[in-house]
Amino acid sequence: MQHNNIKALRLARGWSQEQLAALSALSVRTIQRIENGEQASIETMSALAAVFECPVAELMSPADEHSEPTEEGADQRVIAANARLDEESGFLRSLFTWAVICGGLAVINLLTSHEVLWFLWPLGIWGGLLLVRGCRLFVLHDWLARRRQRRLQQLLRK
Repeated sequence: MQHNNIKALRLARGWSQEQLAALSALSVRTIQRIENGEQASIETMSALAAVFECPVAELMSPADEHSEPTEEGADQRVIAANARLDEESGFLRSLFTWAVICGGLAVINLLTSHEVLWFLWPLGIWGGLLLVRGCRLFVLHDWLARRRQRRLQQLLRK
């Protein structure tokens, strides 16, 4: 009865078989076979357990024991989405603060001393740090999550 739990967990997270295969570093055909009831190796089950963040035993237990995987999966997705929104709004607040403060520093600098443009230092350093944070949040977020998942799988296979 493994296939029912794996399929239910996959669907609860809104993943396709292709997405689960990519996250677990398995082939789509392997995912299809497991969901159709074929026996899987312990390494394969460990990879899937790492993706679903649950013990291997939970994947191997009968599906009837888990009457609410869809609700739990939906709750997890809502929690993850809220955390992501908090990260994004925190970044936007930081960006706004940077713009206001650096704009004020530029005005003060230009009104008091034209010879040395010292406001460029906080503008550049703080702006560079915000750029790195923005890249990590908006560009590298999925890559970092996949990298973490692969590393977790490597550690579990040792």
